Amino acid sequence: MAALEKIGLLAETSWEVCNKIGGIYTVLSTKAKVLQEAYGERLVFIGPDVWNEENPSPFFKERKTLFNNFSKKAISDYNIRVRCGRWDIPGSPQVILVKFDGVYSHLDSIFGKMWERFGVDSMHEYGDYREGCAFSVAAAVVMRHLADHLEIPHDKVLAHFNEWTTGMGLLYLQMTIEKAATIFTTHATSIGRSICGNGKPLYDYFDGYNGDQMARELNMEAKHSLEKRAAHNADCFTAVSELTAKEAEKLLEIRPQAVTPNGFEPGFVPGDHKYATLRKAGRKRIFEIASKLKGKLFPEDTLIVATSGRNEYRNKGLDLYLDSLAELQNLGCEKEVLALVLVPAWVAEPDPALCSNLQKATATDYITHRLHNMESDCVATRIDALEKSGALSGSDSPGKGVNVVFVPCYLDANDGVIGISYYDLLPAIDITVFPSYYEPWGYTPLESIAFGIPTVTSDKSGFGQWILANMPNSIKESGVKVVARGDSNYWASAKEIAWELLQYAAASKEEKKTMALASYATAEKADWKYFIKFYTEAFRIALDRRKLRLGN
Repeated sequence: MAALEKIGLLAETSWEVCNKIGGIYTVLSTKAKVLQEAYGERLVFIGPDVWNEENPSPFFKERKTLFNNFSKKAISDYNIRVRCGRWDIPGSPQVILVKFDGVYSHLDSIFGKMWERFGVDSMHEYGDYREGCAFSVAAAVVMRHLADHLEIPHDKVLAHFNEWTTGMGLLYLQMTIEKAATIFTTHATSIGRSICGNGKPLYDYFDGYNGDQMARELNMEAKHSLEKRAAHNADCFTAVSELTAKEAEKLLEIRPQAVTPNGFEPGFVPGDHKYATLRKAGRKRIFEIASKLKGKLFPEDTLIVATSGRNEYRNKGLDLYLDSLAELQNLGCEKEVLALVLVPAWVAEPDPALCSNLQKATATDYITHRLHNMESDCVATRIDALEKSGALSGSDSPGKGVNVVFVPCYLDANDGVIGISYYDLLPAIDITVFPSYYEPWGYTPLESIAFGIPTVTSDKSGFGQWILANMPNSIKESGVKVVARGDSNYWASAKEIAWELLQYAAASKEEKKTMALASYATAEKADWKYFIKFYTEAFRIALDRRKLRLGN
């Protein structure tokens, strides 16, 4: 508890504060309540103000009087502007959104200072590098001004930066208020993700990789350099799993001082009555849409399988998921199977024929929205190929089979077809599959079991590794089956996943109830109230190592 007493301001920043893009949003938004309970009004999140009146943030509630009217105080550094408020999530933590446009014109000068002081090589920057750097520098400036505005001594400030996109903010803060303690968390190394995303074998050749060399080969030099220097200079460097810690040790050449696994906030899970209502409404809507796409009715006992997450075809296991469904059809499941792919893609518009209530919607009968890149989207082209070959059921396939529906958009209830948010749709699903090839943690399987829905995941996810280390590897006993996935066992993994789905489909109602209870029990052990201790330890390490840094 000593770490709690020494912190006067706990400031945490990420590109995903009040900005729902991916897994980091889930990390922060589910962790916030427990942090809020521990630190109260000493806690503040800082995010990018990328919103306007026509497109306001659905998660931000402005409160102009917060922090003694801090938003009214002019920040002369780079003409930064802020808005203060509350994040509309469990715990309602304080949040500051930052307008950082004024930083852009100073970036070249800042890059020069970063090279001189820390050796950050920004020469080969491109894409979103400048945006991340501009925001994170602005966030660091806001932290300093907020501490001074609230008259908090700099040695009482603990600043937490997430992912490479905020790395320059951490380094900038150390240049401007040396006494602040800093934490840097990698949720996935930029070079590790790039290796996998480019189809290279990460695991069979892991010991042979060099991060700097691969950064040059894959045109990742600027991001890798920034991430590496932030990791080396942070008072405490953390990773979200042991899997990622080993990756960082190899590719960033530093072992994280702490591993901080991701927990879940049970407040996101609906109570029994609401859950039953959501399940009924969700299944009705899914069957309605699938029936129009496939040209047939789906019985109530249809097995609904799903995967979701970021559209990274190989990294997130979308390839293995689709091929395991083909293996399931080959095994001959006695139940009708409806398999959902809930993964955002480059959406053009909701399918107009589907929206006009036609029985058979389009020639491509597996997708709810038209894509700009229909011919090149990996998920769409693979489903199309599997249906045409007869490996999956198409609209004219006779008898029972495995039917795939691709929903290529964010489920925020405003997609124009489904009209139900992801968490509200989740109760409608029977079992989920997340066979990732590269997954530092893996929130989607944890969310699944938190909703009482059994899941199949892979040993290449941090969550899967946590299950293997702490729980029985069995859907019957823990609600989770972890399959081995490497560089040379793809089809064996596909067959194993298919077999797990077949076994689940054949289970009795009582057996499925037992599996649901096992899922809840496992998820309860990953509650943030248990996992927050890893952050408390990271805070202590940061404060202690800050002393050593200042002493040196």
